[in-house]
Amino acid sequence: MNQHHESTGPADEQQITLRGPAELADALPYLMGFHPNDSVVMVALHGGRGRFGGRLRLGIPQSPQEWPPVAEQLAECLIKGSERRGERPDAIVIFLCQDPAEGESGSQIMERLRPLAQRLRTACGALDVPVLEALCISDGRYWSYCCPDERCCPTEGNQLALPGTSVMAAAAAYAGIQVRGTLREMEARLAPLNTTAVAEQQRALDSAGAELVPKILDEVGRKDVARDTLGLARRLMKRLREAPVTVPSTSDINDDGLISHDEAAAVILGLQDRETRDKAAEWMEGPEADSALRLWRALSRRCVAPYEEHAAAPLTLAGWVSWSTGDEPGARVALGLALRVDPGYTFAQLLHEACNQGLDPEALRRCLRGERSARTGRSGHRTDRRTRPRTARPTAARRRKTPSGSARPETATTRRRPGQAFPSRRGSRSGR
Repeated sequence: MNQHHESTGPADEQQITLRGPAELADALPYLMGFHPNDSVVMVALHGGRGRFGGRLRLGIPQSPQEWPPVAEQLAECLIKGSERRGERPDAIVIFLCQDPAEGESGSQIMERLRPLAQRLRTACGALDVPVLEALCISDGRYWSYCCPDERCCPTEGNQLALPGTSVMAAAAAYAGIQVRGTLREMEARLAPLNTTAVAEQQRALDSAGAELVPKILDEVGRKDVARDTLGLARRLMKRLREAPVTVPSTSDINDDGLISHDEAAAVILGLQDRETRDKAAEWMEGPEADSALRLWRALSRRCVAPYEEHAAAPLTLAGWVSWSTGDEPGARVALGLALRVDPGYTFAQLLHEACNQGLDPEALRRCLRGERSARTGRSGHRTDRRTRPRTARPTAARRRKTPSGSARPETATTRRRPGQAFPSRRGSRSGR
């Protein structure tokens, strides 16, 4: 077994030492905030004691032909990103997580992904950063690609510890850290509906597009649509806030039932205007935040085919509210999905990068508070910004799709830098 020590947190805080592959495998959900399905996860280690640093996640590409370039991209992304934050990694730990398909075993998954693990190790080594451990996690078991000793790392793998029984689980419970289910479950809460209501929602979006897009293209009409969109969104938030609170899965179903197809379509189309979306982003804290997050999730689920790209706006708002309220794993999932449906969505790009760099969302909150105060107190001093809306129906020329598996690498850091400011919000005006 490859013995090494990893500690979490700065030196002046409580540290947890993890020894060997077993404790590393058990720690992964607490490092990410969820159980990563079908994912490559890479974690940077710093110093002689292997302090955890930046971490990165990407969906495993389906085609082995994509593995060599993806491995090089991931290694460069993690190492160069760590260098930009001031700390080059001293080593890296790799996790390959994938559930077996029907008729497949965990051992078969491990062998099938072995070339990917080797590509990742080689790519990191080419940048002079060694891979200290590479683990495959599948079907409740783990395997080490680095340990040749079958006495501790047998070919059939080792059983993962029971949930809640590891050292990391105890430390996470003490620190109040929660694991928010699996990545697949988190993404399902934001995925388009797949019920019999899809056709009716599509018709409502068609109708809303035919009515609202000509108005949005007109300066006077755009202001009317913005006012109506925000007013309807506020009423929907109030409706959701007054509904009884239940467990998450049931809550989503209840929320869907509280919003009609026409109401969802009107707000979705209205949010394609960037200035309207930015005003909606002001519902980010206090009593408004919870109901706003529920609304953005519900609207994301209503972006059915062929309107999937319209989900970029509510998904980005869901990611922003999650980040603003301290749910960084939820923020990364929502923002990653926003960039999956629209890789060029500028507001999602800015938020995703800022969240991954460990910046403090308070900088953007102050900006939004200031804009709200300026608009409500000195609305005549606000300069007018023209924005270009999205088209109602997807165009024939589709955007270039990203490689299978995921939209782009998701990275995270363990420490914030309070002195760093949030990137300028002008990017959300000039882009999307």
